Amino acid sequence: MEQTRVDPRTMTALVVDDEPYLVDLVRLNLEAEGYRVVTAPTGLEALERLKADLPDVVILDVMMPDMDGFETLARIREVSSVPVIMLTVRAEESDRIRGLEIGADDYLTKPFSPRELTTRVKALLRRSFTPAPARKTRIVVDEDLTIDFDKGEVLARGRKVTLRPTEYRLLYHLVNNAGRLMTHETLLSKVWGPEYRDEAHYLRLYITYLRQKLERDPAHPVYILTERGMGYRFRELEPDSGAHAERPTPRRRGAGTRP
Repeated sequence: MEQTRVDPRTMTALVVDDEPYLVDLVRLNLEAEGYRVVTAPTGLEALERLKADLPDVVILDVMMPDMDGFETLARIREVSSVPVIMLTVRAEESDRIRGLEIGADDYLTKPFSPRELTTRVKALLRRSFTPAPARKTRIVVDEDLTIDFDKGEVLARGRKVTLRPTEYRLLYHLVNNAGRLMTHETLLSKVWGPEYRDEAHYLRLYITYLRQKLERDPAHPVYILTERGMGYRFRELEPDSGAHAERPTPRRRGAGTRP
């Protein structure tokens, strides 16, 4: 699927942090890339800026007075699906997972390089503005699971399942390659972007989300299978399921096989 090119000169970034030095550092680097930047020192002011400036991306610090970043994010998600990158001095995976579960799209631990931040912002916006993949076919996996990529609908045990955009993209690539191993690096690159090839915790978390929504028993999955230490594989589809999984382009003898 071709990714959309995003022009920073048409984008507005909202930076939310109570540290003036960090705000200035982030603002100067984003402005150098062409972004319009607005700032807010508190969560409450961030919510006002969200309404007034309609930012295309939010860079949100966790540790703030009065209302911390987690609460601010939860309030943002009540009214907006704007992409959010969270900043924190904490490195614990539990904090990263908490932010992602509330609705953060990415996470950076302080200290970080300005180049890393701008790279993440570009990748996040590119992902956000790329249309969700569509595949004009209805796939009956079994009596419990039906996937219609044309309509963007998933039925699990007769009930419609609501998938977030990232969950939908991940399912699309897994099902389109049903029966084949998809390595961690390949899935991260296809779903999140090449900048995320080493961010395995994102993949683990979203695989868990999909299993909770699709599997009858998420602890013993029958659809999304783990290839330990390598990646994941969607179970092989029956010939009459209505699907035709993508197949890799044949390689010349001696060509490399790295995904």
